[in-house]
Amino acid sequence: MSDSATVIPLPAPVLLPVNGSDERFPVRRVYCVGRNYADHAIEMGHDPSREAPFFFQKNAENLLPPGSAFPYPPLSNDVHYEVECVLALKSGGANIEARQALDCIYGYAVGIDFTRRDLQSEAKKLGRPWEVAKAFEHSAPVSAIVPTSRIGHPGEGRIWLEQNGKRVQDGNLNQMIWKVPEIIAELSKLFVLAPGDVIMTGTPAGVGAVAKGDRITCGIDGVATLSVEVA
Repeated sequence: MSDSATVIPLPAPVLLPVNGSDERFPVRRVYCVGRNYADHAIEMGHDPSREAPFFFQKNAENLLPPGSAFPYPPLSNDVHYEVECVLALKSGGANIEARQALDCIYGYAVGIDFTRRDLQSEAKKLGRPWEVAKAFEHSAPVSAIVPTSRIGHPGEGRIWLEQNGKRVQDGNLNQMIWKVPEIIAELSKLFVLAPGDVIMTGTPAGVGAVAKGDRITCGIDGVATLSVEVA
């Protein structure tokens, strides 16, 4: 038996497309920032003051590449959309300084954090983790990644989402409570970040429920757009 033999087949790597390239971005982990826009924190019933950021995770396999439909998940009757700016890291480390954090970013994308809100609300009441509400199959559609070599580091720009042609989320990246360099710096205090890590940076106000047959279109001006059908 060779040293590389495994008792079961190795899982297929999760690869995201890169805009304008045949190359793919291999995903290691997916981190998410909670309540990072003040207006969204208010609509969810929380104080939008600049408290320390908090994080949760999705699985790499939860990412849904562009061009795929989002299957409405089981065990929920209240699934919500949340448009987010997505970071893809090319390097990492522990205790990264905010002034050096942008050097870790390979590129940006737009994504959706689909959430089983009814299951999340129940978990909150019971003081339980959110995984069943957040880390389910296909719960994170994401566009192709656009390298920083093409767009730099957008500190502002409209971030929006339309449901069946009606705009329901409309914010700006400059409304983030914790900015991108700070997110990376704070996250690296808790985890050792590495190439292939993906970070979803929070959503503006206007989140709401989806239904089967809905067409969800979202984007970040100057970065990317994404369209997903709820199947």
